[in-house]
Amino acid sequence: AHLERAAELIRDEYTRPLTLAELAKVAGITPSHLVRSFARHYGMTPHAYLLDRRIRHARQLLRRGTPLAEVALRCGFADQAHFQHHFKRRVAATPGCYRQSLTTPTR
Repeated sequence: AHLERAAELIRDEYTRPLTLAELAKVAGITPSHLVRSFARHYGMTPHAYLLDRRIRHARQLLRRGTPLAEVALRCGFADQAHFQHHFKRRVAATPGCYRQSLTTPTR
């Protein structure tokens, strides 16, 4: 239940900067305990979970044709470069290439 409250906060508030201290407070446990328990339960750290949530939303916005800079801001990234870096690490393509792959038929 403690971890679920932290995960719920991430799911609801992923567009704003969330601190480990804030998540730990919501869960009612220490930050280090939260990181260890969260990683065991969800298979990733709270920060990775937050980035995953942001990238999932970014993919939806890219499919809708939202401009890249707007996607970065709407998904909670500091800027387009930060967004592009994390997107590429998780999706193995830049946001622009990802969008292009959606519209280009494969041969």
